[in-house]
Amino acid sequence: MLQEQIMDEIKHIPNSKLPELYDLIYHFRLGLVHGKEIHMKKKQRPIGLAKGSFKIPACFFEPLPNEILDAFEGRGK
Repeated sequence: MLQEQIMDEIKHIPNSKLPELYDLIYHFRLGLVHGKEIHMKKKQRPIGLAKGSFKIPACFFEPLPNEILDAFEGRGK
């Protein structure tokens, strides 16, 4: 019964999204076959790994030129 419901739902998924669904199902099944738990969500990286590896130049904090500000606000030429 549940497999039929799943198959019916799959029929409503656009063809362009089927590869993503296949990957999900395939990797889930592999985890079951090999007895491993597969984490679909990646672990977050610790904050501060790049501390001290680069320095933001002082010019980064200077105001942007008017032509760039105008482009951000849709007032470009």
